Amino acid sequence: MMPSNSSFVMRLAEVARDIEATLTSLLSDEARSGEIARPLRLMAAMRHAVLAGGKRLRPFLTIETARMLGVEGKGPRFAGSGIELLHCYSLVHDDLPSMDDDDLRRGRPTVHKAFDEATAILVGDALQTLAFEILASLETDPDPAIRSALVLGLARASGLGGMVGGQLLDLAAEGRYGAANLSEAEIRRLQMMKTGAILTFSVEAGAILGRADDGARQSLTAYGRALGAAFQVADDILDRESSTEALGKRTGKDQEKGKATLVDHLGLEGARRECARLVAEANDALAPFGAPADVLREAVRFVVERQV
Repeated sequence: MMPSNSSFVMRLAEVARDIEATLTSLLSDEARSGEIARPLRLMAAMRHAVLAGGKRLRPFLTIETARMLGVEGKGPRFAGSGIELLHCYSLVHDDLPSMDDDDLRRGRPTVHKAFDEATAILVGDALQTLAFEILASLETDPDPAIRSALVLGLARASGLGGMVGGQLLDLAAEGRYGAANLSEAEIRRLQMMKTGAILTFSVEAGAILGRADDGARQSLTAYGRALGAAFQVADDILDRESSTEALGKRTGKDQEKGKATLVDHLGLEGARRECARLVAEANDALAPFGAPADVLREAVRFVVERQV
C-alpha cells in the first residue's frame, strides 16, 4: 500500500532531524582525528551554509534506498550526510557574485553576504573535501570496496561530467561566452548534469550500500534520473509561479538573465505534463521492487507537488 502523504512527510522530517544531528556533530569546532585545528570563523561559516534547515532530500533518497535493500543505521546516514555536504558546497559557490550572484538562500543571507566572498569560497572547498572524507570513512561502511565505489560515484556525479560541468553550461546559457540559444535537448542535458547527477547518485549510493545486483542498480539509476529531471522541471515551474518569500530564495532569475528552461520550450501546462510523465517513468523503474519501494514512489510525487 502506498504510504499516505502525511506519513511520508513525517518520515522525511524524521530523516531530516537525524541528518541535522549528524551534520551538527560533523561541523563541531572540535578537531577530528588527523586534523591540526578547525578555524572558528570557517566553522561558523560552514554551519551557516549547512545547518539552515531544508528538506534533506538527497540523504533521504540514500537512506530510503538502502533501507529498501535491507541496510539501515549509521552507514547510510553518514553517506547521506556526505552527499548533503557536497550539495551545500555547490550552493555556496553557486551563490557567489561571479556565479549566480544571490543574496538569499533558505530565507537567510548567503554565505558571502553573512561573512565575505573569500570565506565563502573556502567554505565550499572545505565542505567538498569533508564530503569525500566522510564517504571514505570506516563509519560509512567497513568494506573498502563499498567506500571506494561511493567516492568514485560522487566524484563523477559532482565533477566535470556532472554538476560542475553543468554549472559551466548554465553560465553559458546566460550568454556569458557568446550567443546562447539552447535547444530542448541541450537544456535537458544541462539540467541532467547540474541538478540531476547528484540526485541520481543519492539513489545510487543507497544501492551501493545495499549491495544491489546489476539489474537492481540499473533500475534504481533509471528511477534516480527520472526523479532528478522531475525535480528540475518542478523547480523551473516554482521559479515562475512562486514568490521569494515562499521559496526563501530569489525567484524569476532565469527570466531576468534570458536563460531558457523547459518551461520556455513546453509552456507551463506542457511542463506540468512533463512532470507527470517523469513520475510515471520513475514509478515504472521501481516496478521490480514491489511494495518495499513505496516510499521512493512517494518521494518522486513529493518532488513534483512541493510548494517550496
